[in-house]
Amino acid sequence: MVKYFFKRLFRGLLSVIAVVAIIMLLVYGLMDRTLIFNMDENYSKLGNNTRIAYRYQKWDEYGYLTYVPYSSWLNSLLEEGEIDEETYNAVSVIGRTEENDSEETAYYIQQFYNYYESQGYTVRRLDAVMTSPSKVANGGAARLFAYKNKSLLNRVVTYFTGILTFDDIHYVDEDVDIGERGLTFTLFDPAYGGNVFSPAIMGNGTQHKYLLYFTSEFPFIHQNFVALTLGESYSVNLGVDVFKTMVQKQGAYVTSTVHYPTGLVEESADNVHTATYVGGSLSASVLYQERYTDDYTNVELNKSAMSKIAYSFIIGICASILAYVIGLPLGILMARKKDTWVDSLGNAYIIFMIAVPSLAYIFMFKAISGAVGLPTTFTITNISVAMFVTPILSLAISSIAGRMKWMRRYMVDQMNSDYVKFARACGIGEGEIYVKHIFKNAAIPITHGIPATILGALSGSIITERVYSIPGVGGMLVQAINYYDNSVIVGVALFYGVLHILGAILGDILMSVMDPRINYTTKAR
Repeated sequence: MVKYFFKRLFRGLLSVIAVVAIIMLLVYGLMDRTLIFNMDENYSKLGNNTRIAYRYQKWDEYGYLTYVPYSSWLNSLLEEGEIDEETYNAVSVIGRTEENDSEETAYYIQQFYNYYESQGYTVRRLDAVMTSPSKVANGGAARLFAYKNKSLLNRVVTYFTGILTFDDIHYVDEDVDIGERGLTFTLFDPAYGGNVFSPAIMGNGTQHKYLLYFTSEFPFIHQNFVALTLGESYSVNLGVDVFKTMVQKQGAYVTSTVHYPTGLVEESADNVHTATYVGGSLSASVLYQERYTDDYTNVELNKSAMSKIAYSFIIGICASILAYVIGLPLGILMARKKDTWVDSLGNAYIIFMIAVPSLAYIFMFKAISGAVGLPTTFTITNISVAMFVTPILSLAISSIAGRMKWMRRYMVDQMNSDYVKFARACGIGEGEIYVKHIFKNAAIPITHGIPATILGALSGSIITERVYSIPGVGGMLVQAINYYDNSVIVGVALFYGVLHILGAILGDILMSVMDPRINYTTKAR
C-alpha cells in the first residue's frame, strides 16, 4: 500500500508539473505581456522612456525576464571595489544620445554592452525624448539597460524550488544589530498579556516574530516555520501571495484588546501574532516605539469575515453532504423500483440536469430564490445563514443527479449478480438482500469519490461563486484571467491540480479499506 501510494503520488506530481509548465507556456509565452498593465494605474501615468523602463522592471518582477539597468551594474562595480565613488558619479549619467557621452562614460557603456551581450542578454539604449533642442520631455530621460527572457525550464524550476519557504534565525542580514539570534519557548504568550496559559515559540533573527502560537480560531494551532508560496499577485491582490490571498480574512477591520510587547494595552485591529521584521522601522517611528521593543513591527489587521477558502469550503461541503444524503437514497429507490414511474421520474430529472447548461438552472434557481425572499447576493459586511442557502442548493441540485445516476447504475449491476440470485434462492428477504449485500457492494465505487469531493470543496465553484458574488476561491481564477494576472492563474491551477491528485489517491485507499478484494500490493502474474 505504501509503495503504491508514493508511486501514485509521484506520477501525480509529475502530471501537475507538466500542467503548470503548459499553463506557463501559454500565459508567459503566447499571450501579449503588455496586457498585464491594463489594471496598473501607475503605468498609465508614465510616458516615454520611463514607461518603457517601468515595463521591463515589472516584467522582471513578474518572472518574464531578467532586467539589469546600467545604474545597477555600476552599483555592483562600486560595491566590489572595481570603481570609486568619483568614477561612479562621473559615468552614472549617460548622454542624451550616444554622441553626447563623455569619453569615460562611453568606455563603461561599452563594457556594459560587452559583458551582458556575452551572457546572452539584449542591451537596449533609449535616447532622450526632447520637446525642444534644450528641453527633455517628461519621462524622456535617456535609458540604458540589458534584459534576457527566461526560458520555460528556468521558470518552472524557479517556481517549484521556491514553492516552500522556511523561516530561520538567519533570515535577517548578519550586519544588522538585532541582539542574540535564537528561538524562545514560552508557556504564557505575551500577546495575551503573559497571564494566560498559551504556549508559543518566538524567534529573533527570523522573518516572523511568532513561529508557533495558539488562538481560538480555526485551525487553532498556527505556524510560520514553513510558508506555501504559489506566486505573488499583481492585479487581483497586489503584492500578496496567491495562497495567502486564499487563507487571509476579509471584510471590515475588527478591534479588540491588544497587548503590545512594550506592555501597552489598547483597543486596536493589530494582530501581533503576524509581526514580521522590517529593518530600522522601530527607530523611524515614535508610534512603533510606544508599542514594540524591536523591529518586528509589520503586522496584519484583524478582519470580520472569513477567508476565501473558508467560504468556498463551507458552501461546497454542505452542498456535497446534501448530494449524498438525498442522491444516494433516491438512487437506491430508483433501482428497487426499476422500470416503474418512480424510475422514469428520476431518470427525467437526471437527463434534465445533464442536458441543461449549469449557468441556466443556476440563474433560474436564483430567480426563484429571490421571489420567495431568500438573499441572492453575498455580502461580507452583514453575513447571515440565509445567504448560504441559495448557493448551497444551486450546487447541490446538479450533484444530486450525479449521485442518483451512479447509485442506480451500481445497484442495478449488483442486482443481476449470481450471489443475489443465490441469496434469494436461500430464502433471504429482499430488504436484507438490498441492505447487507447489494447496497454494500454498490457503495464501494461511490466511496472512491468522497475524498475528492471533500478536497474539491476547498477549490470552490467558479460559476456559482460568480453568480452569487461569493468571496471565495472559485472567483479568483476568473478574476485573474480578466486582469491577466498570470501568477494567480498558475497558482490557482497548481492548487486545483494538487487537490484532485490527493483526492484520487485517497479515494483509492478508501476503496481498498471498504473492499478487501482490492490489494494494491499484489503483483500481477
